[in-house]
Amino acid sequence: MTVANKRFTLSLSNGHQMQCELFLPIKRNEKRAAVIAIHDIFGLTDDIRRIASRLADAGYPAVVPDLYDNGSMKPLCVTKTLLAHETGKGLAFEQLEAVRQWLLIEPELDVQQVGVMGFCMGGRFALLYGAQAPLAVVAPFYGMVPPKAEDLQGICPVVGGWGEKDMVMGKHGKLLNQHLDKLGVEHDVKSYPDAGHSYMNNHDTFIFRELGDYSPLRSKYNEAAAEDSWERVFAFFDKVL
Repeated sequence: MTVANKRFTLSLSNGHQMQCELFLPIKRNEKRAAVIAIHDIFGLTDDIRRIASRLADAGYPAVVPDLYDNGSMKPLCVTKTLLAHETGKGLAFEQLEAVRQWLLIEPELDVQQVGVMGFCMGGRFALLYGAQAPLAVVAPFYGMVPPKAEDLQGICPVVGGWGEKDMVMGKHGKLLNQHLDKLGVEHDVKSYPDAGHSYMNNHDTFIFRELGDYSPLRSKYNEAAAEDSWERVFAFFDKVL
């Protein structure tokens, strides 16, 4: 069980104080590793808090940064974040780097290794940031994969998953496997034939629960695929950290 959900802020280069949430485990892992949990397009919700709590319950301090909290009016914040998502550069990457650096210097945590785990929009951020920063492990789930392996040059070991029922990004898991094979990067990326997009997310909204499965993404929580993914994530963490 997690000890607490602690809210705090981090300074950005534009002077803005970004909101973050820290989830602390009762018993921490012996690897002195922490994880940045990157939210999906819905932002910092109870669902990403649930995911961060799962990481903390496994012994990993987890931080969830609010990527939509970047100093602009809310619509512009979202626009800036989505633009960074498409271009691979922008304030969102500064936000993630601020969290990584804070984790490494915060004396209360005593962290020496940082990984990232992201979902949908956050999955792509995890991949792109993993190719830019000195991370220990990257765990992307059903995000857009860059078209060329060279875009991921320098990335660390990767564990992730995609749902093949997703008509938009369902094939991106196999593409990522090809990229990582070409780059010679250790990885465990699995595609689930019975799952769609967002299969690890469980948003408590009518649109997600009742209508998501009718979209081209086939967005729906899939317990079997989600639990298998969690098992693979923690086994991979144990192996590479």
